[in-house]
Amino acid sequence: MGHRVKAVLRLAVIVLGASAVAILALALVRPQLPTATLRASNPEVGNYLQAVGTIYAVLLAFVVYVVWGQFDAARKQVDHEANEVIDLYRTADGFAEAARAHVQRELATYVAAVIREEWPAMATHGEAVLERTGAHLDRVWDGLHCLAPADDCQRALHGEALSRFNDLSDARTERLTSARMRIPFGLKLLLYVGAFVMVASMFLVQVDSFAVHAIMTGAMAGAVSHVLYLVIDLDDPFAGVWRVSPAGFERVERYIAGRRRDHAAACAVDPAA
Repeated sequence: MGHRVKAVLRLAVIVLGASAVAILALALVRPQLPTATLRASNPEVGNYLQAVGTIYAVLLAFVVYVVWGQFDAARKQVDHEANEVIDLYRTADGFAEAARAHVQRELATYVAAVIREEWPAMATHGEAVLERTGAHLDRVWDGLHCLAPADDCQRALHGEALSRFNDLSDARTERLTSARMRIPFGLKLLLYVGAFVMVASMFLVQVDSFAVHAIMTGAMAGAVSHVLYLVIDLDDPFAGVWRVSPAGFERVERYIAGRRRDHAAACAVDPAA
């Protein structure tokens, strides 16, 4: 079963479940409420629902805008970091053989560790794995720091490599910050309480037909639960159903593998041929 199908099925279960619970609660509460009192207060209840609904809708829109912005930023940060790895790998081609091999080997190891170890660790907040993966970049820095350029060309490449490394380190920091960032608990609590108030307030509307009342209440619960599910899922960009994929780093891994094959083929050519 595809990832998208699983996501849709999970969303459907949550939305339909919330609607069913709201309708069941309405069926239990409705007979206990005085019909005459509710009918007489329908205009006031309508004004109340309009005010509360507007406030909650603005809050939801703000939170959705924020979490989607953070999710989109995390996705761009991953692509930016992957591009920085490729740029540094290419720059290292101009170094002496020993320095080139060291820097490119550690970069390749770093990319593999990010895909296979660090990506799952970001979802589970495995700080030990994050530190261990970062150590590969430290070894790249050691190789660049110890490099002694032999001529003006290598000095220029060395300066460029140091700049690329700093950009790569910054991009990694931004990605890990995105993985740790979450909606504050107080705001999350406000979202849940507001959802409960909105759905429960539907019980105060006097509707003669239970079927119509149930449809109104179930639709409200389903819509609110849908938005809340998206907010909570997007708030964790590397662990949710719609999580950021490591496709950028997988592209880098394929690029490095291709460059290694090309280098091996070039070295295998007989110069006397």
